[in-house]
Amino acid sequence: MDHKTVEDYILSMPNALRDYPFGEEVAVYKVGGKMFGLISEGKDPVRLSLKCDLELSKILREKYVEVQPGYHLNKKHWNTLVLTGQMEWEEVQGLIRHSYYLIAGPPG
Repeated sequence: MDHKTVEDYILSMPNALRDYPFGEEVAVYKVGGKMFGLISEGKDPVRLSLKCDLELSKILREKYVEVQPGYHLNKKHWNTLVLTGQMEWEEVQGLIRHSYYLIAGPPG
C-alpha cells in the first residue's frame, strides 16, 4: 500500500480533512476538529496511526506484528500500522472506518 492510496481513502470519508499541526513530517486527519488518523510523511513502508477500541486493539496486536501501540500517542486507544502488506487492504480500510466512526459517530 502506498501513501497516496491510503490518504485518498482516508480523505474519502465524509468531512475528513488533512492538517499538519505537528509540522510537515506528520499528516493528521480529522473530522469535526478531532484526530482519527495520522500518517508519518516520507516513510516506507507507510506508518498509519488509527484510533481503536481497547478489545479490538488487543486482538490486532496479537494477530499482526505490524500493528503496534500508537507511536507518540495514547497506547491504549491508538495503534500504529506498519503497512508491509501483511494486512489485506480491505482490513486496513475497515480499521480506517472504525477509527473515523469512533470520532464522527456511527453512520446514518
